[in-house]
Amino acid sequence: MSKYTVSVESSKTAEEAFAYMADLRNFANWDPGVLTVTQVAGDGAGPTSSFDVTVKSVGGGTVLRYETVEYDQPGNLLVKARNSTFTSIDRINIAARGEGSIVTYSAEVLLNGCLSPLNPLLGLVFTRIGDRAAVGLRRVLA
Repeated sequence: MSKYTVSVESSKTAEEAFAYMADLRNFANWDPGVLTVTQVAGDGAGPTSSFDVTVKSVGGGTVLRYETVEYDQPGNLLVKARNSTFTSIDRINIAARGEGSIVTYSAEVLLNGCLSPLNPLLGLVFTRIGDRAAVGLRRVLA
C-alpha cells in the first residue's frame, strides 16, 4: 500500500475548507492526476454522495467510484473507491486555526488482484503524484 499525506494552511475557515474538499467535483481543480469527476449520487457534498473520478493511467483514464464513508462536518471526511485495478482511501481532516484552517489530506492507494506484487513500485510513483497534487491543493486553499 502506498500512502501520501500533506497538511496545508488555508485562509478558508474550517467550514469553508470542508465544504470545498468534501465536494469531490473540486478534485479536478487541484489534482493534475484527475481528468474528470461526475457526481453519481447525492447533490454536492454529503454523507450519501458518490462520485466517479477518472484518473490518469496507462492507456488513458481509469474510473474510480468514490463512496462517502465518514462525513463529520467540518472536521473529517473519509471516501473510498475500488475497481478491478485499484483501491483508494482518502481522508481529509480539517482543524480551525485562527481565522483560517489546517487541511490534512491523506491518500492510500493499493493495487488489487494480480497487480498486487507491484505495490512496492507504486509507492515510488505515488509520491510524485502526491507532490503534484499538493501544489494544487496549496493553490486552491490559500
